[in-house]
Amino acid sequence: MTAVLWLRRDLRRRDHPALLAARDAAGDGDLVVAFVVDPRLWGGAGPVRRAWLAANLRALDESLGGALTLLHGDPRTVMPALAGRVSATSVHVSRETTPAGLRRDGTVRDALGSGVEWVETGTPYAVGPGLVTNGSGEPYKVFTPFARAWRRHGWPDPAPTPRELPLRHARNDADATAALDAALSASDLPALPAAGEEAALRRFRAFRDDHLAGYDDDRDRPALDATSRMSPYLKLGVVHPRTLLAELGERSGTGADSFRTELAWREFYADVLHHNPRSAWHDLRPTLQGMRYDEPEDAVEAWTKGETGYPVVDAGMRQLLAEGWMHNRVRMITASFLTKDLHVWWPVGARHFLDHLADGDVASNNHGWQWVAGTGTDASPYFRVFNPVTQGEKFDPDGEYVRRWVPELRHLPGKAAHQPWEHADGYAHGYPQRIVDHAAERQEALDRLAAVKGR
Repeated sequence: MTAVLWLRRDLRRRDHPALLAARDAAGDGDLVVAFVVDPRLWGGAGPVRRAWLAANLRALDESLGGALTLLHGDPRTVMPALAGRVSATSVHVSRETTPAGLRRDGTVRDALGSGVEWVETGTPYAVGPGLVTNGSGEPYKVFTPFARAWRRHGWPDPAPTPRELPLRHARNDADATAALDAALSASDLPALPAAGEEAALRRFRAFRDDHLAGYDDDRDRPALDATSRMSPYLKLGVVHPRTLLAELGERSGTGADSFRTELAWREFYADVLHHNPRSAWHDLRPTLQGMRYDEPEDAVEAWTKGETGYPVVDAGMRQLLAEGWMHNRVRMITASFLTKDLHVWWPVGARHFLDHLADGDVASNNHGWQWVAGTGTDASPYFRVFNPVTQGEKFDPDGEYVRRWVPELRHLPGKAAHQPWEHADGYAHGYPQRIVDHAAERQEALDRLAAVKGR
């Protein structure tokens, strides 16, 4: 008997129900653990995102004693071909929840035919999407009651870690290994976090012991290294959220409560997407139907490059390009600037983020954008327009974050870095002028909202 475990968002050994199911199905036979490098997804990812995936695949391969099988191509043809080549009796996966993932899995399942059992075990979430409902059995549309019900529902303890696995290597595809090698050797890559589940747990335990107590106060300060930085690991399933919840144990206090709440937001957005697949790329709520949006190519390009002339916006966009990550508070500020100051429909920004974020997750990313744009669940009202100057001064009061990512402003001390136009030498090192006037564009956004409401 040969069982195949097809990995996607679950690059780990610990707390892996699908791995345990595949091992049990293999019995005295073989277990083939495979990952498919899909050129369509690989080609659309930025260099940081590709390198991060490659590094974690290498770390997983090492933890499996070199037994990870790397394939290349469309999973809809590659996986049935692998199953046939190794005479698989079953193919095991963690249950997918995104619209694209569900479509892909349905095609692969059908292509395997009746001779190969398709087995879905576990999900990338502590509580699988669709399991938390209100008293009427309906999904929650607002976060706070969802979070309360999510906590009441609870989650199982982490699955045990198998000591021994009957692993069989099924030969790597040369194109897959070449893609990983090229990703890891790309020029101008930033220093990526340490890859692999051991590194993820070390990082989380250091955060838990050193920063969790102050997390509620410090998590909005982008200049501080005060967040867990677990999102890139969670994206690839290098660590499971259930594991992090177990690591927290019975810890209480505002910091622990806030961290659990952040995990609940991730689970909520997955639940929203599960019940509303169209919301991945369309407004969840039609409240702004008829809103007039612009397509200012030059301004959008300036936004993507971090050249808007608004320091905290530019710092965030440059951090995104350099690290494949951006502090959550700055994600909100940069999203507000694109949607409210430049009047661009949110999917434009959501797609740019997904192209570059190492932690880019459709549910969390796109519904987070809708929160800012005023079209999603728990949405910030459209008339709430983030002021990029006051936001910068409030959450980066010493200007340290701006100076870190915008070298043209390093000569300006303290919070002066947030308003270079107020200083005679503010533009002495080539920082760009503001591409729009925030006050004028804020009023324009409000006028467009009034036009929609008046129809």
